[in-house]
Formats: sequence, structure tokens, C-alpha cells
Amino acid sequence: MNRKQLGILIVLGAVIGALGLYVSRRNAASYQSSGEGRAGKRLLPDFPINDVARIGIKQGTNELNLVKQDDNWTVRERYGYPANFQEIGDLLRKIWDLKVVQTEQVGPSQFAKLELTEPGNGTNSGTLVEFKDKSDKTIKAVLLGKKHMRKSENASPLGGSDGWPDGRYLLVMNGPKDVAVVSDALSEVDIKPDRWLNKDFFKIEKLKTISVTHTNATNSWKLTRETENGPLSLAEAKPGEQLDIGKSSPAGNALSFPSFSDVVSPDAKPEETGMDKPMVAKIETFDGFAYVVSIGTKTNEENYYIRTSVSADFPKERTAGKDEKPEDKEKLDKEFKDKTVKLEDKLKQEKAFEKWTYLVSKWTVDPLLKERKDLLAEKKEEPKKDEKPPATNVSTQPKIVPPLPRNTEPKKEDKPAEKKPESDP
Repeated sequence: MNRKQLGILIVLGAVIGALGLYVSRRNAASYQSSGEGRAGKRLLPDFPINDVARIGIKQGTNELNLVKQDDNWTVRERYGYPANFQEIGDLLRKIWDLKVVQTEQVGPSQFAKLELTEPGNGTNSGTLVEFKDKSDKTIKAVLLGKKHMRKSENASPLGGSDGWPDGRYLLVMNGPKDVAVVSDALSEVDIKPDRWLNKDFFKIEKLKTISVTHTNATNSWKLTRETENGPLSLAEAKPGEQLDIGKSSPAGNALSFPSFSDVVSPDAKPEETGMDKPMVAKIETFDGFAYVVSIGTKTNEENYYIRTSVSADFPKERTAGKDEKPEDKEKLDKEFKDKTVKLEDKLKQEKAFEKWTYLVSKWTVDPLLKERKDLLAEKKEEPKKDEKPPATNVSTQPKIVPPLPRNTEPKKEDKPAEKKPESDP
């Protein structure tokens, strides 16, 4: 090989190297622009989770606002009622830690297929979630689109099943232009206000007495018990009235695990909710709590309007026993103090429910809707003293019994079997 040939080879090698470098850089640039480099990385790497003071959710023409006021989250569309802090905190942490699984190179003309057009732009628009600070300035915004479905391995060849959601398509507003797919369907992002309400409610414990006053006095009733686990008895029972244990036992557990469906506008008129002429239930507990529950009218959705008020009268100091030892006194005093603190906290929390009118399901208040007759055992009808027994269709003439047939032949007697003579040996 002469110098000329060697030079040519060197030049060719340089050209090939340069072309390879060019192609490599071009591919790298294309790789970065396609968004594939974001796979495995956080969707919002600089999301300031602690600065979020309002979450706005828009879907179609509907809007929901979760607002932080004095370190407490509220639902603006439910008159500032307390929101579920746990669920809001979980959503914020999920958004902060959300990672990209893959990216899709999709143009704006195809956004509608993935439900990634902004709310109000057609029927296939997405769900816009905006995170704002205390000055109402948008920090980050994400447009949630169609849920990514995983095909079932056991799907029928005839179809009929799209599998289950294992992710979601989304766009970061004012961010990367590519469509990201995350591994969470974000199903908890809901536009319905009642979905975000704090559903903690008052709770009746250790029921002692329960009385229900109907608008018709004859339907009213009162049940009492002597001990916490004792049987219920009907107060001021009238002659002939006997309580049916099976029918009355639900009243002993009334409102022990209540819940509500929604809250009502503070501007609702009493005649609209039935609070102008409510049915009233009064409940006392062995812990010294006294509840008044007013039940209004029923809605078309089988819900009832109710209002509550609560008071309590429990001892603030413990009376020591006559022969109580010092070591026992210290232990019992601590137990009494801890119990008193819990009761005071319970009273404070439940007093907060007094200013609201709630919608509760029928099963929640069903034991309170019973009328007096619905709690009583059924009376057995007894014949009157002067009433004659019903006439029977039995003949008074003697019944003629036909004679038994006689045997025409005498009965043969069994003769004993004759013994055979024994043979001589």
C-alpha cells in the first residue's frame, strides 16, 4: 500500500466517522424531542406541593374548587363545608411523585381521540386540574385524558371487555408538548362536590334512652334501659301494650354508625326541608350526652333532611372509693382524666355539626321513623265470654255400626308335631 492509498483510506475513515457522529447526534436530538427520554422520570419534577392552596377541577361546563383556609381544606361548591384532608393530601403526594411510563408523539388534531382537548371543546374534552397558590396564581396545571386500558389475558375472542384501567394519557399545560402516559388512572379526581366532603359525623354511643315525638302524638314513643347492655323497655306502657324485642332492637343501635350523603345550602328555607314541622328524636347516653335530632321531609332520592344538636353533662372530678389505696388512686385518676379529655373532644367535634342541615339515607334514620304500633307485639285474639262456640255439622243421632261378620267355619287348632320313635342303638 503506497502513501496515496493510505491517505485515501484515512480520508474515508474520517468521512465515515463524521457521518456516524452526525447520525448519532441527529438520533439523540430526535430521541429528546420525542419525549422518550422522560420515561421513568417524574411528571412534575419541580412541583411545590407545600405551596398549593387551591385545587381547581374543570370538566365540561362543571367546575369544582377545593380551597385551603386557615390550614383547613374546604369545598367551595358546598358552601365552605370541610373537605376530606386525607384524600386531598393523598392526591397532592401522588401528583408530586407521578412518573412517566412512556410518551406518545400525537399531534393536536388527534387530541380529541385521547380526550385531551380542554374542557368545553366538544364531548371528548379532558379534565383540567389546576394547582394554585394562596394568591390564586396557577403553579401547575395538568390535563387528564382518556384512561389507558390493559387487555385482559382471558378476554373472550368475541369481545365485550376492554380490560381494566392501568394508566392515563395526560398533558402538562405550558410544559412538554408530547402526550405522557402515567401508570395511575387517577380515578379519584372527581368533579362531584359531595365526593370530597369530610364524611366524619356524630355518633351515638352507650344509648340510655330514646324518645321520638311524631307530629301525631299517638305515634310517639320512648324506650329506656337500666344498664348499657340491658334490654329496652317501653316507658309509660298502656294496658295491653307489650314491646316486641325483635322490632325494637334496631332502636337501641340508632345512629351508632351514621353517615350523610350531602350538605344543604344554609339558605334553604325550613318549609322546603321540613324543618318547620320536623319529627324530633331525643337520645341520652350513659356518658352524659344528650342529642336532639330533627327529621324533615324525604327527597325523591330516598334521603331525609336532618339537623342535630348536642349537649353533655359529665362529671369533671372523680370521687375516690372509701378503701381506695394510694397506688390505685393514681391509676384511677389518670384513667378518669383520659376519659374526660376524650369526652370533651367528642363534644367539641360534634357541636360543629349543629349549624348544618344534612341529607342522610333512609336506612340511617329508619329506626327513628317507626310509629308506636310498629314496636309492639301483635295481640292474640281471644273469644269473648258471652260468645257461643261455632256450630258444628255433626249429627246428634247415634251412629249405627254394622255387626262384624261371623266365621262360618270353626277355627282349626294347631296340633303339636308328632315325635318320631327313637331307634335302638
